Amino acid sequence: MSDAPTIGDRLKLLRHERSMTRRELADRSGVNTDVIEKLEHGRRQTARATWLMRLAGTLRTELSGLLGRPRPEDSAVRDAVTAPESTPGVDPDDAGEAPDVGELRDAVTDAWRAYWSGDLPHVAMRLPGLIGEARLAYLGLGPRAAAPLADAHHLAARLLSSLGETDLAALAAQEAIQAAESGDDELRWTALHGSYCSALLHQHLTGVCEAHAVHIAEDTEPPLGAAELRRLTVWGNLILTAMAAAGTTTRAGAVHDYVGLARSAAGRFDREHLDYHVRFGPSEVAMHATHAYTLLREPGLALRASCAVHREDLPRAMYGRHLLDVAQAQAQLMDLRAAESTLQEAESLSRWSFRDHGPAYAVVGELVEEMAHVSPDLRRMAQEVAIEG
Repeated sequence: MSDAPTIGDRLKLLRHERSMTRRELADRSGVNTDVIEKLEHGRRQTARATWLMRLAGTLRTELSGLLGRPRPEDSAVRDAVTAPESTPGVDPDDAGEAPDVGELRDAVTDAWRAYWSGDLPHVAMRLPGLIGEARLAYLGLGPRAAAPLADAHHLAARLLSSLGETDLAALAAQEAIQAAESGDDELRWTALHGSYCSALLHQHLTGVCEAHAVHIAEDTEPPLGAAELRRLTVWGNLILTAMAAAGTTTRAGAVHDYVGLARSAAGRFDREHLDYHVRFGPSEVAMHATHAYTLLREPGLALRASCAVHREDLPRAMYGRHLLDVAQAQAQLMDLRAAESTLQEAESLSRWSFRDHGPAYAVVGELVEEMAHVSPDLRRMAQEVAIEG
């Protein structure tokens, strides 16, 4: 048995620190006293995601302060995706009450913020409950709850791709698309196809990914000079996904065509846009172009493209991931010390990229092989990504 504090332990401690009775906490948060008592006594291990957010807000703490320290990976996310009939985080005793859609939407959005900040372990801890509650809302409310259900599965697809669970990521993206089909927002449905294509790319189905991304993009192509920006965001994200597929298959002509299309669309933006949890804008295009050019082994073009990436435009973890491509381009130019320095900055911003055989694996391995003297920092990074020797 683990001695680690449970959610109930932390809830009780925080409540005592705030000098609140269970009744006071229940009245202020709107969470039933019975739920609070069961959590504190260990008769419940969790509760609905929206209730946990209410409790954390009432206790003036971040949700992570209530959830505690997560494991790096959580198999409960996989179980939530593969068992569509389940409602994790929801007790049979409280399953009859349909969640508030607005509150659920806010909870899903908050989990996405954690994802963009690079806090993947906490996303993994929160997602099963969100998926379960979104399913419960959909069972009770139908299409009115389609958006949070689709967005929760969308987040699961992104997270599972990051964990290397590519087959499950594709399944989660398909479930997101299916949920969106019952809603009334065509753009959400379109945006989710972009994430499905990304999952196909991670499965090494590059041809299928590119063809599907182009097909959906052609069906929804907006007039570049007049379209609303959220429509351009969704369309542009599909083009960037097709660009990544073309780069993976080293088709330089196609990459240059996609870069031109994406830059034309991004010319309408004065800053990055986030719509339907997909990103697009000048820095996003430059970041993807940098990645594609490193795949083509055109380091000069990659480094020129990277000059248009502004750090403040991107989430910390995403910028850290971009720096791995910059380091790769520097290594291709045999500027090995610059590449090592860039790797160190990337690691400080996005340690998740340095997990075993993660995105840092190739560039760290190349530096270890090429450098006559391996510095202590580079040796440590090599151990981090499980490179032997």
